[in-house]
Amino acid sequence: MANSPIRTTRLPSGQAVPVLGQGTWHMAEDQSKRSHEIAALRLGLDLGMTLVDTAEMYTNGAAEELVGEAIKGRRDEVFLVSKVLPNNAGRRQAVAACERSLRRLGTDRLDLYLLHWRGRVPLSETLEAFEELVKTGKIRAWGVSNFDVADMEELESLPGGKAAATNQVLYNLTRRGIEFDLLPWCDRRKIPIMAYSPIEQGDLAGHSALQSVAARHNATPVQVALAWALRRDTIIAIPKAGTVEHVRENRAALDLNLTDEDLAALDRAFPPPARRRPLEMI
Repeated sequence: MANSPIRTTRLPSGQAVPVLGQGTWHMAEDQSKRSHEIAALRLGLDLGMTLVDTAEMYTNGAAEELVGEAIKGRRDEVFLVSKVLPNNAGRRQAVAACERSLRRLGTDRLDLYLLHWRGRVPLSETLEAFEELVKTGKIRAWGVSNFDVADMEELESLPGGKAAATNQVLYNLTRRGIEFDLLPWCDRRKIPIMAYSPIEQGDLAGHSALQSVAARHNATPVQVALAWALRRDTIIAIPKAGTVEHVRENRAALDLNLTDEDLAALDRAFPPPARRRPLEMI
């Protein structure tokens, strides 16, 4: 079990959050796995992975209910993140959606509430809802997910739009497009990127380049993929782990220090972007 403290990064508000959290996409889909998933989330909290990310969309709210059960009695330890669907992002609808999420999670507040992706509702209307939720104490901060540079620029131009705490996007070795423009844009504004699917839903584990690097460090390819994503101070990775063994594997990635040789080998296998690419989503 890793013993080193978890490194943190800061949101624009100054709030420190762990750079390695826990995702819950695809959790609560199989009742037979429920006890294992709850045990995994609780172990993650024990190991300092106290940022837990979920969404009303995940298993139609069942993932939020599972998280609520996992954090019961430990709410104050957790930096809790959830997301609102675009079709629920209207002025009144977003407030109601947040209240439903709070009930499922068994809490009176979210630490961070994200717009899951852009839809037809004007961003200005969603911001009004977020501001109301902040004022009433139902959320502490808000942010966005799956926003490209043009979306972020539009957001920034709106009243209150500069208060965005994060942008949660797809980012891993096979999805490096954000390094060309979105990541530098956010870095300049000290907005951390929250990376979902940092292991490409497990697919990276079988890649020979990661296996070679892992062998040099007596590590696993999963740990190499996570260590690579976390090499930047402004990245928060939120891998899902449905078993305690996987949680321990993810946590140990923070103790893996990739060398310049390792990073060069990974760049050869997964070249960084040489031009702008459209934002990718899963």
